[in-house]
Amino acid sequence: MLIDRVKQTLSGQFIRNVGWLGAAELVNRIFRLGTTVTIARMFDSQEYGLMAIVYTVFDFATVFTLRGGIGAKVVQADEQDVKTICDTSYWLNWIMCSTIFIIQCIAAFPIAQFYNNRQLILPLCVAAVTYLMFPLFLVHDALIQRENRLKVTAMCNAAQSISSNIIIVGLALLGFGVWAIVWAMVLTTPVWIIITWRNQSWRPPKSFTMQNWQAIANYGKNMLGVDLLDKLRMNLDYLIIGRFLGIEALGVYYFAFNAGYGITNNVINTFMSALFPYICAVRGDYKQFKQRYFSSLKKVTLVAVPIILLQSLLAPLYVPIVFGNKWTPAVPILIMICLSVIPRIYAWASSLLLNAIDKTKINLQINVIFTVGFAIVILAVVSKGIIWVAATVLLYNLILMPAFTMWIHRYVFNKYLETDFERNM
Repeated sequence: MLIDRVKQTLSGQFIRNVGWLGAAELVNRIFRLGTTVTIARMFDSQEYGLMAIVYTVFDFATVFTLRGGIGAKVVQADEQDVKTICDTSYWLNWIMCSTIFIIQCIAAFPIAQFYNNRQLILPLCVAAVTYLMFPLFLVHDALIQRENRLKVTAMCNAAQSISSNIIIVGLALLGFGVWAIVWAMVLTTPVWIIITWRNQSWRPPKSFTMQNWQAIANYGKNMLGVDLLDKLRMNLDYLIIGRFLGIEALGVYYFAFNAGYGITNNVINTFMSALFPYICAVRGDYKQFKQRYFSSLKKVTLVAVPIILLQSLLAPLYVPIVFGNKWTPAVPILIMICLSVIPRIYAWASSLLLNAIDKTKINLQINVIFTVGFAIVILAVVSKGIIWVAATVLLYNLILMPAFTMWIHRYVFNKYLETDFERNM
């Protein structure tokens, strides 16, 4: 009986998708570990700080490439609307990605001035070339997710991860510094184009079309706002630390965040990438929708939380051994950042829940409140040092994220009654 229950729990499309994405993340972790160790030993805190700024700018810019909002609309759309949405999304992506490329190249100059480091200008401009490749695979990737064929997405992740980490390690050992990161970003993005085109038959329209762009924009604008606020919140401490405490302090903090949250985030992202298309597929059936959501959340908990706790417990042992004694002062920060991920699991899932039932506006409003509060508390403590910042991140997440998560669950499954749910689907 116990074996049968385990088999039943681990069966189904959601777990198969998680399995493929998880395998890709395992490959990523194996190669990324070598990369992280190499960078930690080759880079000083100054170079780590420069890397943090390049990645932070890239994270912000990718929000505007419509990879989230428009891709989610393709996944969530009714069958009869898919072709029109895909054709229009393709051109929307070109418009937005070209614009972001230009903006980042221009913004590189004030960013360098903000951090008082002109070494940032050229790397930021070269990294922006990546955005010009996005329109060539974003619609294909969204259609693959819609079809729940996340095996293909896993292949893309694994192939890019392997090639990217090899390039980073090789160039870092040759003394390229932050350029090792930049060239890896640019040279490995075509992996997505090649694999998605081979596995999805949709092809871009030959003529320019913007049919029904308003419907796509209306759905995507709130998700864009949510994604932007999420990126702002995830990077706000970097921005504030780099500005008020300097690049070296940012390097120490970013190492702790990358070595801590970076590992657990990959595990959680695996589940969340599979969760959205999995629940959207049954969004017209209230009972099945609810069952899929909570069963998936249970599986995330059983896997992710023990990993986070184990990583936090072992941090004082593995950090000096694996990364070097120079990073030992970052251990307390790493532990607090790891623990702050636990409430984020449920907040992330509840955010996807609202998106699945077209309540993106509510999602946006919640994120505005949370992000404004987060900025205020980080600014209030940054003068006391990076330990205080990490402690504040932990306490803020532990207090507010569960409160928002419980409210969303009550709204969707209690106030948003079954009859309303089915009527609005």
